[in-house]
Amino acid sequence: MNALFCLAVILFILMVVIGGKKGAKSFIALFLNFAVLLLTILIMTDPNANPIILTIIACTIISCINLFFINEINNKTITAFVSTIITLAILLFFIVVVTEESMIQGFGEEETEELSMFSLYLGVDFVKIGAAMIIMSTIGAIIDVAISIASPMRELYNHNQQVSRKDLFSFGISIGRDILGTNTNTLFFAFFGGYLAMLIWFKDLSYSLGDIVNSKIFSSEMINILCAGIGVALIIPITSWITAYYLDKTREKSH
Repeated sequence: MNALFCLAVILFILMVVIGGKKGAKSFIALFLNFAVLLLTILIMTDPNANPIILTIIACTIISCINLFFINEINNKTITAFVSTIITLAILLFFIVVVTEESMIQGFGEEETEELSMFSLYLGVDFVKIGAAMIIMSTIGAIIDVAISIASPMRELYNHNQQVSRKDLFSFGISIGRDILGTNTNTLFFAFFGGYLAMLIWFKDLSYSLGDIVNSKIFSSEMINILCAGIGVALIIPITSWITAYYLDKTREKSH
């Protein structure tokens, strides 16, 4: 507990020293996001609850915390929020279909021994739970890319209000291309770094490459990575178009 507290204090000090007031808000946002996720998971265990609806509500609240609480309400956060919600809606529909078709929901054969003492008749829809898990693991990356594109687009508009909507869109796409490669790699290494123990476990089970690729656990993680990458790729043109449209309309109203 002392180590955790010391690490939290060090993180808080660094975020305040480097990020100032916004850094302090970001630190508080970590705990708010954790509270939202924990509450969502607890409600999701109710058989009468719809995990998809809960996920949409949770992601909306998390988006508000990370965009409006940290960066305040302005034209860059508004466009980033709208872009995030649109991307999540598209991605959620896609993920539900993929989760159902790939049949990665539920537990793998490797987990049977550990779960043998528990009842599997939980009364929850594991297809929707699987989809909810994937979308929640991608929300942070999607929000990050959305604000990373909307913010410099607004700066360009503020410095040159005569810039055309087409040039604004091209500028957003150009930024997105630079972000895309690094973000997808970050997601890839984050997932695999967290599941390094799983690969060691497969080695202990003497799994062949074919067994690993076809295992439910490995497949679910790869789908997580691929869906997160798709979400990051989708948010780039959506944010670029919405931000360019919004700034262009703002200019027309001001004239």
